[in-house]
Amino acid sequence: MSTFENNTIVITGAAMGLGLAAAKVLAKKGANLVIVDYNEKALNEAQAELASLNENIKVLPVVADVSDEAQVKNYVDKAVEAFGTIDGFYNNAGIEGKQAPMVDYDIDVFKKVVDINLMGVYYGLKYVIPVMQKQGKGNIVNVASVGGIRGVLNQTPYVATKHAVAGMTKNAALEYGKDGIITNAIAPGAILTPMVAGAFKQVNPEDPAAAEKEYASRNPIRRLGKPDEVGELVAFLLSDVCTYVNGQIIAIDGGESNMYGNA
Repeated sequence: MSTFENNTIVITGAAMGLGLAAAKVLAKKGANLVIVDYNEKALNEAQAELASLNENIKVLPVVADVSDEAQVKNYVDKAVEAFGTIDGFYNNAGIEGKQAPMVDYDIDVFKKVVDINLMGVYYGLKYVIPVMQKQGKGNIVNVASVGGIRGVLNQTPYVATKHAVAGMTKNAALEYGKDGIITNAIAPGAILTPMVAGAFKQVNPEDPAAAEKEYASRNPIRRLGKPDEVGELVAFLLSDVCTYVNGQIIAIDGGESNMYGNA
């Protein structure tokens, strides 16, 4: 049975959504947490909530913008300073951007999506991997998306960056598996997080609930995913029993990605 006791897990985008969901699962399983987010107020609230779930763990909040390389290096340095090791890294922070046709997409928003979703993930790998190399072990979970394994209408930069995350995941697995580092990515479908709720508001501003219901109707399970379902998958991939699953992009979408192009 896997245990996270005395393990340190770093989570970016940890103040809400899939980052916080995984943090809750890991806190209950005994992991010490370094939670990273740009939203200081939400981060402090998350720290208090996580600490209340398990009195035996430590939770260190670090405010950081993952698109800034120096701030990424700082959260990695603070994690090592506080705990000595980084046993697991949930490289989660990301944004959707906005929905617009490719040729009409706002270039500044496009660049922001690239800076956070692509460069933010890369910077995390750049600074966490050397720590894990020194340890001789470590597990990394990057966050791609079903938008990293297929196209999504009106979300060109999001799709492009999530495909890039999938590619970096495969390369990290190839290059650093020999150092005892296991690297995988998850590809969530429509999980009911604040970001996804916001997307439904863009699709149908007058009735976002109708947009959600219509989307869920196409899923084999006929519902959206729950954040804690993703959290449990992340916990497995970061655990000491995940030792031979490496370089994989694992969809968690109720099976819907198997239908695209065939419906």
